[in-house]
Amino acid sequence: MLRKSICISTFVLLLISAGPVVYAGSFQKTESKSQKVKLIPMKNFQHTDVGNPAIAGTVLTVKDGFDIIAGGADIWGVKDEFNFVYVERTGDFDFVTQIESLSAPHLYTKAGLMAREDLSAGCRHIYFQVFPNNNPRNKNNGGFEFQYRQTSNGEMKAIYPASATGTPEFPVSYPNTWVRLQRVNNLFTGYYSTDGKNWKVYTTYTLELPAKLYLGLAVTSHNTKQAASASFRNTGEIKH
Repeated sequence: MLRKSICISTFVLLLISAGPVVYAGSFQKTESKSQKVKLIPMKNFQHTDVGNPAIAGTVLTVKDGFDIIAGGADIWGVKDEFNFVYVERTGDFDFVTQIESLSAPHLYTKAGLMAREDLSAGCRHIYFQVFPNNNPRNKNNGGFEFQYRQTSNGEMKAIYPASATGTPEFPVSYPNTWVRLQRVNNLFTGYYSTDGKNWKVYTTYTLELPAKLYLGLAVTSHNTKQAASASFRNTGEIKH
C-alpha cells in the first residue's frame, strides 16, 4: 500500500513540474450555436495604419463589408505594421466577421480580428487571425492562429493547433471562413466557423486589458514591397 502511494505521489509531482501546455482546442471541443449577429453600421468604423508601414493601407467600403489593402512588415515581434479598421468598445463583446478572401504576397500574410489597447505599434493586444491558405507553417498546418502580446513593447506569442501534421483541425476555406473574438471580463475566446452559425472554440486566453479597447479588422502583408488584400463581410456583434 505504501509503495502504491509513493507511485501516485510521484506521478502528481511530475504533472505539476511539467507546467501548462496550451494548444488550440485544448479547452473545449464542442460546437455551439450562435445567436443572431447584429451587423455594425460601416459608417461607425474608422481606419488607420499602425506602425508606419512602407505601403499605406486603403479601405474600400462595399456592400456588406470592407475590402482592405494593407502593407506592413508583420504583426509579430515587438512592433506591428498593419492596417486597422476599428471601433471603440468598452466592456465585454462578442465580435464576428466573415473573411471572404485573403491574397498571399507572403506565406505569413495575416488578416483577422484584433482587440488592441491603443494604436501604438507595440501595445498589448489579442489577435485571432487567418493565413491565406493551409500550407505548413511553424507549428501549424492549418489556416488559423491565436496571437497575443502580454506586455507593452514585448515579444508576441501564439497558440497553435495541437498537431502540426496530418489533416488540419482548423482549415481556412474562403469564402466560407468566419472568425469570432469574444471578451468576458479578461477572458478572450477565439471561435471559428464555416457558416457563421455553428462555432467551434479555437482557444481561450486570459489577458488583463483596460475596459476600453480598439476592436476591429487587422491586415498585414508581411511583404514590405507588396500589399495584401482582404475582403471582410457581415461584421457585427452577437448580443447576449
